[in-house]
Amino acid sequence: MPWNKRDYPVSMKNLEPRVREKAVDIANALLDEGYEEGRAIAIATAQAKEWNEEHPKHPQEKRPTKLHVVPHENGWAVKEEGGKVRYQADTKPEAVKQAKQWASDANTSAIVHRKDGTVETSHNYS
Repeated sequence: MPWNKRDYPVSMKNLEPRVREKAVDIANALLDEGYEEGRAIAIATAQAKEWNEEHPKHPQEKRPTKLHVVPHENGWAVKEEGGKVRYQADTKPEAVKQAKQWASDANTSAIVHRKDGTVETSHNYS
């Protein structure tokens, strides 16, 4: 059963919202990989707390730009919201990896698009 912002395991209720959202994302991914529910919750909670320590929330003087992985010329690109290309890659996995790393470092989102431009998935690190 996938969890979300409003429906999550009781054991996550005392986590700060940012950590809880990350734990829910991780737990859902672990369930998709076949982990048992209790084990997924424990692993996700520990990893979300670790992620929070490694990626402190920055003061929101200026909201970091979201990053989009989009088809580009003969490959794929990572673009800042608004259109500036930050990175070009031959393959989609290369572009996704770079976008996720930058988004994680900047506490923002990496939004992955399909070839037709529709959104395939989103990775939120804020």
